[in-house]
Amino acid sequence: MQAVADPRVYRMRPDRQKAVKGCLRYTRIKFGIFLSGLSVFAQLYLFQPMLTLLCKEFDITPAHSSLAVSACTVGMASGLFLFAFKADRFPRKKLMVSSMILSTILTLISATVRNFELLIAINFLKGIVLSGVSAVALAYLSEEVDAKSLGQSISLYLAGNTMGGMMGRVGATLMSGWWGWQWATVGIGAGSLILGLVFAHVFPESRHFSPGKVQTRKKLEHMGQFLRDPLIVRLYFVAALIMGAFVSVYNYLGFRLEGAPFYLPHYLIAFIFLMYTTGVAGSLVTGKWSDRHPADKILRVFMLLLVPGLLFLLTKSVGLIIIGLGIFTFAFFGAHTMASRMVAQQAKHGKSTATSLYWLFYYLGSSLVGSTTGLALQKWNWEIFIGVLFLLVLGSLLLVKPKK
Repeated sequence: MQAVADPRVYRMRPDRQKAVKGCLRYTRIKFGIFLSGLSVFAQLYLFQPMLTLLCKEFDITPAHSSLAVSACTVGMASGLFLFAFKADRFPRKKLMVSSMILSTILTLISATVRNFELLIAINFLKGIVLSGVSAVALAYLSEEVDAKSLGQSISLYLAGNTMGGMMGRVGATLMSGWWGWQWATVGIGAGSLILGLVFAHVFPESRHFSPGKVQTRKKLEHMGQFLRDPLIVRLYFVAALIMGAFVSVYNYLGFRLEGAPFYLPHYLIAFIFLMYTTGVAGSLVTGKWSDRHPADKILRVFMLLLVPGLLFLLTKSVGLIIIGLGIFTFAFFGAHTMASRMVAQQAKHGKSTATSLYWLFYYLGSSLVGSTTGLALQKWNWEIFIGVLFLLVLGSLLLVKPKK
């Protein structure tokens, strides 16, 4: 006669209660985490495709207008640093829901402002709020999802990030071209609010995490260790440089295509953001190659691919520019995926702290480089601007030393 398992033993083994493929809880986690990625990244880069309209609305330069994007990413970086110490004091789901709902309120408020400095302040605050989702999403998945199913759930979260960034940009470009930047902002804010409400309904509460006091001293010790590790520090600066170059391209390419000799309408420019799909491919290729080739070699290959992507952007052919943008986006996401993975592998202890610092450099690069490169475009021309980006890529290549 077959023995019947004692349910008390099952309750004593919390690892067996983790979500696995096929169960309802896993499906709800997958769906919810995808929605969170859509909401966060649709709002984070909301103003990127509308910079030309902000220039006209507030009578500012392209470099000045980019602060609408940079303020949000600086806020994200600041929030991630703060949540590195505070996130474990709050229930995971409560923090994520609060962040998603409050951020949409800030997005809707930003549609009503008539002062650019106030818009920057709201976007900075929104970036801090949005970081509440990014700070705990991967931790939640690692705690609540069975190890055999974890890879797919993380991939879905990252896919949600990419899709949110792409769809938010395409939607904002189309709506702003037809109805103005204010209504585009309302549209993205309202859509993100719906995503937040659905997320709150379907996403399960944590079973394997209880809020508690964070050991600040231990966190600071880990940070000090990582900032003294030569490889990790180089990877942090690689992330900052290539992310800065990537954001710069997407910040200012719209200005290039709207002017001579292209004069493209907004609804065609909107579709350049569909190139984000090549970024998904870049991340997937990285995953396959990483099992067969050295990590530093893969990283250098992707970073070298950034160069032809930039060269195509110098042409006066829309077709070649699209090809170049596809290559550049593919290479960036591949390099970013590999660099972040190398950081996690290099950190033997305190992996969450190591990756938090990676994201801090990543978003600071987005903010600082993404805005300052606009000065080159403003003072000189598109060719000099691309030359500056080439120097950034060259600098990142010099930071990646091959293993002996």
